[in-house]
Amino acid sequence: MSAFLQIDGLSKTYAGNPEPALRSMRLHVQRGEFFGLLGPNGAGKTTLISLLCGLLRPDEGSIRLDGHHPTAGRDPTKALFGLVPQEIALYPTLSARENLLFFGRMHGLGGSLLRNRVDTWLERLGLTSAARRAVGRFSGGMKRRCNLIAGLLHEPALVVLDEPTAGVDPQSRLLIYDNLARLNREGMTLLYTTHYIKEAEALCSRVVIIDNGASIAEGTPCELIQAQPGARGLEDVFINLTGRELRD
Repeated sequence: MSAFLQIDGLSKTYAGNPEPALRSMRLHVQRGEFFGLLGPNGAGKTTLISLLCGLLRPDEGSIRLDGHHPTAGRDPTKALFGLVPQEIALYPTLSARENLLFFGRMHGLGGSLLRNRVDTWLERLGLTSAARRAVGRFSGGMKRRCNLIAGLLHEPALVVLDEPTAGVDPQSRLLIYDNLARLNREGMTLLYTTHYIKEAEALCSRVVIIDNGASIAEGTPCELIQAQPGARGLEDVFINLTGRELRD
């Protein structure tokens, strides 16, 4: 059975940099997986996400989503794809509702369908009472939750989540976890990047650890822990494989 997201031999080298950012990267994600993409700073995660989004072109290799090669312009696979970026991609002077209506229309939604989805998600993420407030006045956790909704409104089959809980309070983090787990149970495929390794251990059905642009380990959290003698958790595995030196 072919993977829902299939990445084979993906390589990318930036101009002026002798070392490749990605080296023959291979990644197969099955439909319905909660898949973790882990790696230290500079490992190649951002490059991989940029290639998936079509912001960069690979030097070599291929990407297939549901059997199709994503292309520029009016690409039918774009409707299958959602992105929740690490940076807050919202307009600070617009309210939460105005932001979400705007992003929903960008995905081709409209009318009562869009309004109902916005209302539903505002309630699910605890933002109904703040829906008419400018996003620029939100707390960090509120911005993160609204940012998440913007990437989910069109109900994509695959969502790439880049550090979706960075810098948020424990309550917001738990609410985000609960909603992502619910979406995954409902069949949505999630590709999840995080520096909270314990988060990946708890949430992800399978993970890949990458460093220096290549995959260095892949499997279920349990498999990876068992393969490392003395490892007490996935964080020990991560440190053993990528080292303790700082990655600024």
